Amino acid sequence: MLKRLSAAALGLGLLAGATAAQAADKSLTIAYVEWSDAVVATNVIKTVLEDKGYKVKIVPLSGAAMWQAVATGEADAMVAAWLPATHQAYFEKLKDKVVDLGPNVTGAKIGWAVPTYLTDINSIEDLKGHEDAVGAKIIGIDPGAGLMRASEKAIKDYDLKVKLVEGSDATMVGALKDAYAKKEPIVVTTWTPHWMFATWQLKYLADPKASFGGEETVNTVVRLGLDKDQPEAYAILNAFALSLDDEQKVMVWNNEAGADPAATARKWVDENKDKVAAWK
Repeated sequence: MLKRLSAAALGLGLLAGATAAQAADKSLTIAYVEWSDAVVATNVIKTVLEDKGYKVKIVPLSGAAMWQAVATGEADAMVAAWLPATHQAYFEKLKDKVVDLGPNVTGAKIGWAVPTYLTDINSIEDLKGHEDAVGAKIIGIDPGAGLMRASEKAIKDYDLKVKLVEGSDATMVGALKDAYAKKEPIVVTTWTPHWMFATWQLKYLADPKASFGGEETVNTVVRLGLDKDQPEAYAILNAFALSLDDEQKVMVWNNEAGADPAATARKWVDENKDKVAAWK
């Protein structure tokens, strides 16, 4: 996420605004990272809160800046905290300055994936000594992301001679799309939930050394004092939950030409009134 460091600084500037003033006019700021799952969850909760009369601003930041914004109160909440492993470093540093409301998505995971047509590669161990078969590289995402740190660990753990290619969610998916169309070998960093699994036939590589940890959750984290300043919003955020299927369905909608994440969130909320009602 190096390219977003300056954007993060700008985003933090945009976050500036007194918390007391927000409480008075039912305004909320939600920080998020521009990953496909976080875009869905953030826009869905924004829609629900706006339906309850809140003015909601969503601000894209790097993972580190997102956590820092909530910890300082410059943002009221985030629904994109990957725990216990991916965002562990952020959580350990700031856990006393935020409130973790627990999972809004369960069954999440991170790791490396390949197309299923690569029948001889089923485990990260299978890459050892055969790195050239996949171009001696792993297609990554934002530098500094928890998934990238775990990928660096995996490269060391399995003693692989590969390059971890930095990029973004979009560039990683673009490389996968091109390789898949040509049935070429490729290894990508990835996570669940992600729309790519609903679009292409992919498989996670087994990770016997547990470099990527186990199952994760995506949690809702809010600033200190939100329960007192905005009790209704706090209650909705506390109850907010999506299934993997729900998130991946909206991710596929967002991948359609001309899609607007705000509009797809509105569509999902309108089609799932019973689920939304449980959050209120």
